[in-house]
Amino acid sequence: MHKRVHIKNATIVNEGRAFVGSIIIDDDRIDEVLEGRDCRPELPADEIFDAEGCYVLPGVIDDHVHFRDPGLTRKADFDTESKAAAAGGVTTVLDMPNCIPPTASKQALAEKIAIAQAHSHVNYGFFFGATSENAEELHNINKRKTVGVKLFMGNSTGNLRVESAEALQTVFSNSKLPIMVHCEDTDMVDANMRAAKEKFGEHVPIEEHSRIRSEEACYRSTAEAVRLARETNARLHVAHISTARELELFENPVYEKTHGGVPVPRITAEVCLPHLLFCDEDYKRLGARIKCNPSVKTRADRDALRAALNDGRIFCIGTDHAPHTIDDKRGGASKAASGIPMVQFSLCSMLDLVDEGVLTIERLVQLMCHNPAERFYVENRGYIRPGYMADLVIVKPKTPWTLATRMILSKCNWSPMEGHTFHWRILRTYVNGFMLFHNGHITDENYHGQQITFTTDHFKRVDRD
Repeated sequence: MHKRVHIKNATIVNEGRAFVGSIIIDDDRIDEVLEGRDCRPELPADEIFDAEGCYVLPGVIDDHVHFRDPGLTRKADFDTESKAAAAGGVTTVLDMPNCIPPTASKQALAEKIAIAQAHSHVNYGFFFGATSENAEELHNINKRKTVGVKLFMGNSTGNLRVESAEALQTVFSNSKLPIMVHCEDTDMVDANMRAAKEKFGEHVPIEEHSRIRSEEACYRSTAEAVRLARETNARLHVAHISTARELELFENPVYEKTHGGVPVPRITAEVCLPHLLFCDEDYKRLGARIKCNPSVKTRADRDALRAALNDGRIFCIGTDHAPHTIDDKRGGASKAASGIPMVQFSLCSMLDLVDEGVLTIERLVQLMCHNPAERFYVENRGYIRPGYMADLVIVKPKTPWTLATRMILSKCNWSPMEGHTFHWRILRTYVNGFMLFHNGHITDENYHGQQITFTTDHFKRVDRD
């Protein structure tokens, strides 16, 4: 049913500014953005919400989630995880291909889209998994409906690692889409694990995980990915940077123009929530609950990553939301599954870092909303602009609440954030103009999000590079 909604007297954060004003939603799109108190829209609204004391942000675009669907649905699925996303102010998720079967063929991609159409409550897009077998065909991917190519240069969950130098060269040369890469040197990781088992036996302490998946293993692989991207002129997005040393590889970037007007480096870096919130000291408190690949590193690494949020070396913030059952998380460094469910608490966690002075709220919006849209050429989302889809989140500061297990919407039903007191609250999440989350509850379990689309203007440019 067609509806006009007037959100007034909010502090609107968008495109580097924070100002008091109004947003008019007309059906599924933003119709007007007005500056000032008690603004009057051109046409009357069916519903008015006075958001005095609240902030309105573009809905978060999480560029890195593993919703485990299909094939691993005992851990998570699109129904549960998209509800968790909405509860966290995330309106669009970009899902990874290492499920069962891997999203590495046109048929597997079509099947995954069908699952999301039937079950996802927020908007969604999918990465296509690169393999040694499909590397020659990557240029034939549907560019309007595919986020990018996901390349595993190191082993993690699933079996999508591309090993040979020849296959890697082919992937970088053939993909017109952005390539998002998981960088860890598997040979080095394997050697470190063998050494740890020689020292500790089969039950390697969880504290060893950061030494097994080491700084050097990350740096060596990331440096190789950056080299290949420069050599082939590929668009590269390095996932979950975890070390201070890797940041050196993203200095002095080469920029290109994008459809949204934001200069985007051809080679960009993502940082994920675990590497911003935790360090190896936290294993004593949280154990394998913070075990992820790549591992959380030292406090100095964490602090360097936080600093890089403000100087351009980090371009996007994602979650690497990767649920496992709590039983899967038992067994220390050698046996516990790697992955952390974070999508429900990413925005509140980052807003707490705003309160701590790590970054401004304007910069947060750049990194979590605008830049993911620009990096992957997302159409009509990621900004508060007339004509754009009305993906919005309303948050309220200085409203402390403590996370209890019963509040967790992910199927795995645990979080490393349990017991943590947040100081911002997600009041409302609008997905395509529909208020999907309100005051702690999903409003309509029958509402489904949309498959996002991508502009193709940039492909014409890359062909002329």
